[in-house]
Amino acid sequence: MAYFTSRPENGRHFLQIPGPTNVPDRVLRALDNPTMDHRGPDFGVLGKRVLDKIKPVFGTTGPVVIYPASGTGAWEAALVNTLSPGDTVLMCETGWFAHLWREMAERLALKPRLLETDWRRAADVPAIEAALRADKGHEIKAVCVVHNETSTGCTSRIDEVRRAMDAAGHPALLLVDTISSLGSIEYRHDEWRVDVTVSGSQKGLMLPPGLSFNAVSEKALKASETAKLPRAFWDWKPMLAANATGYFPYTPATNMLYALDTALDMLAEEGLPNVFARHDRHAEATRRAVRAWGLEVQCAEPRHYSSALTAVRLPEGHSANALRAAILERFDMSLGNGLGRLNDRVFRIGHLGAFNDLSLLGTLGGVEMGLRVAGVPHQPGGVGAAMDYLSGNA
Repeated sequence: MAYFTSRPENGRHFLQIPGPTNVPDRVLRALDNPTMDHRGPDFGVLGKRVLDKIKPVFGTTGPVVIYPASGTGAWEAALVNTLSPGDTVLMCETGWFAHLWREMAERLALKPRLLETDWRRAADVPAIEAALRADKGHEIKAVCVVHNETSTGCTSRIDEVRRAMDAAGHPALLLVDTISSLGSIEYRHDEWRVDVTVSGSQKGLMLPPGLSFNAVSEKALKASETAKLPRAFWDWKPMLAANATGYFPYTPATNMLYALDTALDMLAEEGLPNVFARHDRHAEATRRAVRAWGLEVQCAEPRHYSSALTAVRLPEGHSANALRAAILERFDMSLGNGLGRLNDRVFRIGHLGAFNDLSLLGTLGGVEMGLRVAGVPHQPGGVGAAMDYLSGNA
């Protein structure tokens, strides 16, 4: 029975938004297991296994807290466990999701100090360093950066942000959102000395929405001892105490943990370096298609290109929303919409998670046909450009 559409169901729907992503059959079968007693002995084994297996994906040997929540919950957990009312936080508005994180900080009685961009580049590392050098009294308590900005397709260089913080000699915490990059783009929580890494289940981890994560440094744990923002559900302390034996202080999303266990096995079997190389390759093929069409990638700085998604700008006077609607109606494919100031200006192609060459070529074929149907000025040959690249770069 179709619960979500009145269109004829011939073939599969192409879900090519940049998350939630397609869930592999193997993960769906894991979700289908009978619900387990979350206080029984078998659950402790599952909990310990998952909590250990998630660490390499973050690039950490430290604790990772798992919440039954969306990534927004993990944003809040990162802030309330480390900060106090009135604290100043340095935030880089690289796009819509960075904007939303700043709004959350304001609602939590924090004082964001904003570094703006044109939404076509990643975090401005020199501006971060300059702001920290100017903060002689160390009023800034945390630097918040979105690693991969899903609204723009720009990826910030967290290693460079860490070097800038070190060069400034500033003690602020480093909080990083990897909701759309974890499991898709290389990330090193420990090596880059990130204090809290935020993530979610529904993108590179190949799961449905419903789990979120905080990877936590020793420095962040120390900060949590004196942080005064109210916290109950999000409090790390009872979570970490229960997690020591594989359990949770409240009812966890048991079947999602089955699925996470399987997804982590899939990432380990492929090997994280191979996972990252696969995403890099599909991203480059997509950008070659966009250029062949004569269109423009939203990310203007090549070293900031995202390997998880590509946001594509349409020519002036043409509606990205109308294009997306035509593609959905004619070819049963969902593409990401433009968010915030990019509404109706861009569409977004997700190429992350459970994804292969034929998935990409089908996606790009749908886009190229959609450009023609919607009357968007373009050159033919984008699919061919991607095909040439993929066939020559196995």
